[in-house]
Amino acid sequence: MADIVAIYGSPRRKGNTAQLLERAVQGAQEQGSSVREFVLRDLRISPCLEIYACKKDGECAIQDDFQLVRDELLDSKGIMLASPIFFYSVTGQTKVFLDRFQSMWVKKYLLDQVPFGQWSPRRKGYFISVGATRGKKLFDGTLLTMKYFLDTVDAELWKSLLCRGLDQAGEVLGYPELLNEAYNDGAELASSLA
Repeated sequence: MADIVAIYGSPRRKGNTAQLLERAVQGAQEQGSSVREFVLRDLRISPCLEIYACKKDGECAIQDDFQLVRDELLDSKGIMLASPIFFYSVTGQTKVFLDRFQSMWVKKYLLDQVPFGQWSPRRKGYFISVGATRGKKLFDGTLLTMKYFLDTVDAELWKSLLCRGLDQAGEVLGYPELLNEAYNDGAELASSLA
């Protein structure tokens, strides 16, 4: 069991969000936290088919790599997730992954009947995102998506690192302050979980 699960949601292996997440992971590891890393583009995760087999026991009927990541995530104390912005939302790989947690939403709110807002966070979530534009509302929808995904897994959105105006692979390397912020956030998250 890892202290922190880090999820790379970019289709680009060495993109800006991946490099920021690498720095956050490094910061956490240097504080003594164990981190399990997953690259969504390398996993076999089907979209939710909304067949609601999960209404029986909260388990998704689709058997693929989702269960591996879900189980690691549920055993962790911290979650790091990084996704660039595509059309004011997370990437397709990230959205498919998040949508599969519908089964956990069904378990929590329909089967176990946990009242909305009546639970205590058991883990902390850290979100990294990069967008090419400088739109004022660039991250608004995505932050809501992250908040409600984290709610489903009994986590709070602890902190976000949101970067505007970066598009080309490796462009973030020209912004050492962002790389340092990611590193420091990772270290701070690790310290807060100890």
